[in-house]
Amino acid sequence: MVKLNRSALDTLSSNVLVPSYDPSTLHSSIVHFGVGGFHRSHEAMYLDRLLNAGGNTEWAICGVGVLPQDARMQAVFAAQDNLYTLITVSPEGQSEARVIGAINSFLFAPENPEAVLEKLSDPATKIVSLTVTEGGYSVNNVTGKFEASSPAIQHDLGAGATPITVFGFVTEGLRRRRERGIAPFTVMSCDNMQGNGDVAQHAFTAFARLKDAELGEWVAQHVAFPNSMVDRITPMTSEQTRQELAADYGVEDEWPVLAETFAQWVLEDKFTLGRPPLESVGVHLVSDVEPYELMKLRLLNASHQAMSHLGLLAGYTYAHEVLQHPLFVDFLLGYMADEATPTLHDVPGIDLAAYRQQLIDRFASPAIQDTLARLVAEGSERIPKFLLPVIREQLNTGGQIERSALVVAAWSLYIEAAHSGRFPLLDPRAERLTAAALCESQQPGAFLELEDIFGELARNERFRAAYLAGRESVQRLGALGALQELADKTQSKTGVGAGPA
Repeated sequence: MVKLNRSALDTLSSNVLVPSYDPSTLHSSIVHFGVGGFHRSHEAMYLDRLLNAGGNTEWAICGVGVLPQDARMQAVFAAQDNLYTLITVSPEGQSEARVIGAINSFLFAPENPEAVLEKLSDPATKIVSLTVTEGGYSVNNVTGKFEASSPAIQHDLGAGATPITVFGFVTEGLRRRRERGIAPFTVMSCDNMQGNGDVAQHAFTAFARLKDAELGEWVAQHVAFPNSMVDRITPMTSEQTRQELAADYGVEDEWPVLAETFAQWVLEDKFTLGRPPLESVGVHLVSDVEPYELMKLRLLNASHQAMSHLGLLAGYTYAHEVLQHPLFVDFLLGYMADEATPTLHDVPGIDLAAYRQQLIDRFASPAIQDTLARLVAEGSERIPKFLLPVIREQLNTGGQIERSALVVAAWSLYIEAAHSGRFPLLDPRAERLTAAALCESQQPGAFLELEDIFGELARNERFRAAYLAGRESVQRLGALGALQELADKTQSKTGVGAGPA
């Protein structure tokens, strides 16, 4: 057994791929906030590919943690010389282990905020990238407005405050660069949101204007915020992952990452101070990301929501277990083909029918062990971004919404079940969600009255009727019975099954 660090690289088994470059020689021109599993399986992996190709030693990453729980990541990176192992597994079960060295430093902001600010102010820093979750931008899902009411944001808006949020750090870094005559870095969001760069621009510009109106205007005019579409299923690291890495590859790694073999990154080619040659390692650089991001958010991410709440109510634990049932497969394919796909634009180079089937194959991979509990976490941030736009567009065009409405109904029933202790409810709006869901027995449709989530959808009679019918069906027949009933209705209306169009 070999404990992972730089001195151990030459002693690892031949079946473990290691950097062809010397990690100690790297320079970081990218600062990344939110060093979780997805960042390490995606952006850091692509930069590792670039570094392995040679000649790009400036494009390493300085990771930054701003949350108290990021202290553990700091400790692990310190013990392992910033190295970690990425294990990728194909749907057929073939695995590969690779040591990633693209993150060459990590700063824990609560411990040394000034070090983070000086790194952001460093002329060598060209890109600040983000994976701070869909809810991390403090933007209202209905109004689209930046919300500055949280205590942490209010703290950072105070005169002379030492930052504690990503908004405070990035804005102060930009202020110092402006003051010192240094060109601004690019802010690159890698979170799962439609127009993630546009959302980031709105949020950071709004914060900067509240802090200093003149600075905010400068940010709006001079900072680039490229949009991107990111895709790689990356479950949370489990103890089983650590043990299997040790048993299969002889590597002792405190925080490895497990991911599927599939990876995709579509990135708007809009940068203030240049960028790494990512196109040479499989990143698709484009002028318009929207067709790709809509495809991914409304097919993959919304399908995760579609399978997970119903899957948990049906008694399943993992995504691949759900996909073993034909009713779920037909339901997901029907949602993707008949409800989501009509809301998409043409996607250059993509066969949507093949993409939908590929998603089913990816979801069905037993090797990933992706838990439904992970997928339903923070549903009040995910469903409004992934699924509700599909419902709105289908209502506007008279298209099908029954499957999407059933997902919303299952969400409300999941929250009720969580209140009774059957499931955990990890959501920033847990208290209000629970109160609304519990009112359903006396006031049908009460859940839809959450204005900051559903907005005008609560007043749409067609959606309300479909939602109530879905709730009644699940309560009467269970999740699988409701899927069967919906499949029967769909078949009777169309004369065909609920498969892909």
